[in-house]
Order: sequence, then structure tokens, then C-alpha cells
Amino acid sequence: MREITMGTNTTGMATSPLDSKELIEAALAVPPSSPGSEADAAAVRTTYARESGAVGSVPPPASLKGMVKAAGQLIQGRAPAVLIDKLGERLAFERSGTRAYEALIAKYDADGSFEGGPTRADLEAIRDDELRHAALVCDAMVRLGADPTAMTPGADLVGLASSGILSVAVEPRISFGQSLEALLIAELTDNDSWRMLIDLTTAYGHTEMAAEFRVAEQHEARHLELCRRWLSSLLALRARGEPTAPTSPQQAA
Repeated sequence: MREITMGTNTTGMATSPLDSKELIEAALAVPPSSPGSEADAAAVRTTYARESGAVGSVPPPASLKGMVKAAGQLIQGRAPAVLIDKLGERLAFERSGTRAYEALIAKYDADGSFEGGPTRADLEAIRDDELRHAALVCDAMVRLGADPTAMTPGADLVGLASSGILSVAVEPRISFGQSLEALLIAELTDNDSWRMLIDLTTAYGHTEMAAEFRVAEQHEARHLELCRRWLSSLLALRARGEPTAPTSPQQAA
């Protein structure tokens, strides 16, 4: 695995005191190209927020079965679009999680693991769990008469929010260990999101579906536990200045 080391890093101003002094003087000498302030920028953002529409919508049921189920929820005083939106959100996130672990496996093959870190089989097992969870949510949406291929507002939101994690996972210059740190963000989100979806599904009266989701939540709790353990081991190795790549991919598999 690529180590974190002291090296030639010239991004900070302290590396060139003379140049940094000139840079500050030039910035002070040249006035802004236009008048304005942080308050003006905030006012523009507020105007945009007020004038912009919503991020998509939840499509109406495409089948008679779906329309009947949606009508039943409305009669009971529940908005069917809320549950469908959250299911679409979870489906999108599980797809992203599957892709992120695929990218992490590729980096494992390139860098190897470290003492106390995951094996390839560990990563494959989590990837397969994420894929099964996506299929579980997809099936749940079909059972409710919803279209799992539709991009709901929640799906759009988590797609944008998780794009940074996926970007880290696929960036070749970011090491295997560093990518694990980004995956911790995903696992934390995954755990809380499944819990909220279970509560919502229960509130809508889908007890069998909620029970299925609890199994997925248990899987995600295990993923989070493993990710924390791996990162703690990696940080301890780095802090002691010990090599973080004692095993090759072949030895660790």
C-alpha cells in the first residue's frame, strides 16, 4: 500500500515566504472586479432557492395494483409518495455502494491489504450484500406497484451526495486505505438510513417488508463494525510508522 510520507509539497504558502508576501501584497493592491459582499451572494442564493422548482417527483403508479395500494394509503391518511421516494433513495444508495466496493476491490488488487485490514473475500462479501440489498428494495417497490427504474427526488439527492464517495473510490491516485476512509462515510449513512426506512415502512403498515429491511440493517451494522476496525488498525500502523502493506493481495486473499 502507498504510504503517507513527508515529501515535496509546495501547495502551502510557507514553502516560499518571498512569493507568498508578494501574492498577499498583490491581492491587497488589486480591488475586486465588482462590488459585492457575502450578504449579496447569500441573497442571490436565496432568490435562486425560492424560484427553483423541486428536484423531480415521484411518478404515479404504472399499474392498477399500484393505484389501488396508493389509494388505500391516502384513505388511511398517509402520503404514498413519501414511502416510494425513500425506497427509491435507498435503491440508489445501495447501487452506489455496490459500485464503490467494486472500485475498492480493484485497489485492493493493486495495493494489497495491511495488518488487521480486510481480505478480498471480506470486500466481496460486503459488495454482494449491497447488491442483494438493492435487489430487496427493488422487489419491495414492485410489490407496491412502483417503478424501481424511476429517479425519485430522494434518489436524485443521494446520487449527488454520494458522488464524492464514489469519486474517491475510483480515483487511482487515492490509496486503498484512503478509500476505506471514504467508505466509512457511506456505511454511517447506510446504517441510519435503513433504520429510518424501517420506521417509515412500519408506520405505513408494511410489517413484513419492515422485517426484511431489519435483516439488511443487521448486515449494514456488521459492515460498519468491520470498517471501523480496519481503519483503527490502519491508523495505528501509520502512527507507529510501521509499514501498512505487510501482505500482498495474493497473501491476504
